[in-house]
Amino acid sequence: MKPETEAELAEMVAGLSEPMRIVGGGTRGVDGLEAVLETSGLSGITLYEPGALTLVAQAGTPVAEIEAALEAEGQQLAFEPIDHRGLLGTSGTPTIGGVVAANISGPRRIQAGACRDFLLGVRYVDGMGQVIKNGGRVMKNVTGYDLVKLMAGSWGTLGVLTEVSLKVLPKPEAVATLGVHVADAGDAVQALSAALKSPFEVSGAAYDPQDGRALLRVEGFSDSVAYRTEQLKFTLSGFGEITEVSDPVELWRNLRDVRPFHGQEGDVWRISVKPTDAPEILTRLEADQTLLDWGGGLIWARVPEGSDLRSRIGVFEGHATLVRTEAKTVEALGRFQPESSGIEALTKGLRARFDPRGILNPGLMG
Repeated sequence: MKPETEAELAEMVAGLSEPMRIVGGGTRGVDGLEAVLETSGLSGITLYEPGALTLVAQAGTPVAEIEAALEAEGQQLAFEPIDHRGLLGTSGTPTIGGVVAANISGPRRIQAGACRDFLLGVRYVDGMGQVIKNGGRVMKNVTGYDLVKLMAGSWGTLGVLTEVSLKVLPKPEAVATLGVHVADAGDAVQALSAALKSPFEVSGAAYDPQDGRALLRVEGFSDSVAYRTEQLKFTLSGFGEITEVSDPVELWRNLRDVRPFHGQEGDVWRISVKPTDAPEILTRLEADQTLLDWGGGLIWARVPEGSDLRSRIGVFEGHATLVRTEAKTVEALGRFQPESSGIEALTKGLRARFDPRGILNPGLMG
């Protein structure tokens, strides 16, 4: 099923007699039900006001189309959405609805915020086929119950997105990245933390153990970037040798898309933790490969297929999501972190209200 309009989508959902798997551009590699409802037919930028820093697009609009329109005006999606295709070995076309539905956010989240923080409004079809609108098309019109942020990260289990309204930001005039050569993850997290606590507005803070460098990005006007970069060198001088990266844009694109894992065998997990807990958790993982982002608050881990990584970690403050694996492993371990009894009751209650027939991506999030 591939509707071309919101009205057609609403009619289709209202008439469903079986559960459906909601698919945008097909890049996330989420398997499940054979019956598929595609949103890629709902495509196009419906409003773009560069002066107001707002953009409205139908959910099936390719992210590349949006980025091209923003590029022409010197603007960007500040939350830096990941392109999962290389990591997951999928094809298809990333869509803005898929980005919002999964709350996909890249390295700049530590400074600018997540996808949901730039979401001004949504339109969606709930499980009964009703068209719901929440929020607005410009920042001053965001009122009412905040269903906007609720939809971000709901993975299509509460409704099928048809349109999203986003705040956008100007692209930086200059970008610089420092690499601090460190001995281990403990030193890396300390260096990243020192930079993030500084007043120099770091917009990227990552560590690749295979590379041995803590990486720090600074963006903005050229003079400001030059000044802040020099100040950071002084701040971080006690952590190890510091070098400047020659191609920072390509470097952060590779980190955003977890390129070191591309073409490598094994399961991939995404673990959100307190940055200070990252070094200890890394020792428990016994992973074949790891990559840290968000100052240590995000760990990407590649482990042998079928590994129960949550058992390896034990009790920790955070959550571990199974990003890439075989269907049998998802069935055995679950894709998302198990919820506490209180949260589970709350989420079940929400789904019962938004999708009382249980037809939208049932079982995907528990």
